Amino acid sequence: MKHTLLFAAAALALAACSQAPAPADGPQAASAPAAGHGFGPEISAEDFAAHVKVLASDEFGGRAPGTDGEQKTADYLVAQFQRLGLKPGNGDSWFQDVPMVATTADESSSWARFTIGGEDRPLAWGTDMALGTRTAQPRVAVENSELVFVGYGVNAPEAGWNDYAGLDVKGKTVVILVNDPGFHAGDDSLFAGKKMTYYGRWTYKYEEAARQGAAAALIVHDDAGAGYGWDVVRNSWSGEQYDLPVSADPEPRLPMQGWITGEVATELFARAGLDFQQLRAAANKPGFTAVDLGDASFSAELNSSIEESSSRNILAVLPGSQRPEEAIVYTAHWDHLGDHGASHGGGESAAGQGEDHIYNGAIDNATGVAGVLEIAEAFTVQDPAPERSVVFLLVTLEESGLLGSKYYAANPVIPLKDTVAVVNLDAMPVVGPTRDFVVIGLGNSELDEVLRPIAEAQGRVLVEEDGVEKGFFFRSDHFSFAKHGVPALYAKGGIDHVEKGVDYGREVQARYIAEAYHKPADEFDPAWDLRGVVQDLQALYGVGRELAGNEAWPNYVEGNAFRAARDAARAEATAP
Repeated sequence: MKHTLLFAAAALALAACSQAPAPADGPQAASAPAAGHGFGPEISAEDFAAHVKVLASDEFGGRAPGTDGEQKTADYLVAQFQRLGLKPGNGDSWFQDVPMVATTADESSSWARFTIGGEDRPLAWGTDMALGTRTAQPRVAVENSELVFVGYGVNAPEAGWNDYAGLDVKGKTVVILVNDPGFHAGDDSLFAGKKMTYYGRWTYKYEEAARQGAAAALIVHDDAGAGYGWDVVRNSWSGEQYDLPVSADPEPRLPMQGWITGEVATELFARAGLDFQQLRAAANKPGFTAVDLGDASFSAELNSSIEESSSRNILAVLPGSQRPEEAIVYTAHWDHLGDHGASHGGGESAAGQGEDHIYNGAIDNATGVAGVLEIAEAFTVQDPAPERSVVFLLVTLEESGLLGSKYYAANPVIPLKDTVAVVNLDAMPVVGPTRDFVVIGLGNSELDEVLRPIAEAQGRVLVEEDGVEKGFFFRSDHFSFAKHGVPALYAKGGIDHVEKGVDYGREVQARYIAEAYHKPADEFDPAWDLRGVVQDLQALYGVGRELAGNEAWPNYVEGNAFRAARDAARAEATAP
């Protein structure tokens, strides 16, 4: 990386809000619809809160793709881009159509069971298991499929690890542990030890099971390994489930995939004459061999309604003054889980009359969207204007597996070889000012060294995420870019509260996960302390300002899995 990348970066955080005001006329003077708020050019808590309040309102219905909530979200965001005087990001359009298939399981007619020793053990929907299909078929069935425990379901040649070695699972149902080999045993010599790699992500496990030809895959949930409770699985897998059509994403797919609780797994193994805890311990050791569960089998029928439609990525661009063909991308996902009362046929939730059934997604991720809008406004009044283009990409279908960003990465408006970096905003913390600035995946790329002096100017220190075992780097939209080698920065305030300390910050974080994450309780709260958010946004703006004003091409560090893709892309870009 060129030394100019860091030149004067320490002053950026302090200068982020000192730009000249926006002109009083033209598109920037247009009123902000629905917000009822007069926006200023500086990054401010008041403007940020106004955006979140609108996007997370009941009127927007939880912002589920393909609903009225999507249309209201799109209208609002385009109006904000127009107010800022930005240009449409996809030619003359503010949108990139993302084809999708919506699959809604009919829980009343769908069923699943284990059969062990001739006795059936029915599985209760949402209590014992969660099931889905990516096939876009209205009926998918598995009948008396043999069960095989494949440990962590990992095939990693570079690590000398293959849980499928010598195994033929065609037509069978594989039972898989969540997270990486070594996690539950605390063995730092295996993979990244406590820190989750991509092999630990549930999405990878289904992908590998499909490549192996399995008929179905069931992941055993546990709070520590997954990083969240069973209620998150239940809520995330209920209602409409979205996917890209096979034509847009031809990777192998399982006929049926899902989760079972740890309690169900323990019972299943015990009935098959096996000790689940002993086998889980064995799966953490090199040379683990898959275990057949004897005469135990899995049968299920999944009946679903299928609807093909599309959703939209929403994007705007501020063209660069000197090198508009090169771009920095700021991204956040606008979607959330929607109105579960509506998805069950009316204004009453499935859980009972009078309960809140709108999953407003205020923190997840109206905060990220609001943050991108605030950063975009800072760029529009920047003097001098950025030399490179800045793209503001608000993607859909993140909650369904990063599908909107995955589609964009496969169909980028500005080629990824010419994309300097991506900065992702997701679930901004509202705990207040902190001494620590968390970089999810700290040490992955040279972007850390762009952010570091900016954070230091704010009196903050960069730290890795609290809970590296939860795989946060693989759970948000920057990962879709990382897989293609684009350096990705996903950073936000931490838990070491300036005035109240670490215990307070950790308590606020834990309370959000337990009470609000992927639940209707994730709502806007005017009592939030947004001082830390403002610092975060100023710093993340500073990173883009630095990159948009020089000629540097940051990369992943030596030895990182994504560096080869970046090197290949830059070689293509610079080839004569």
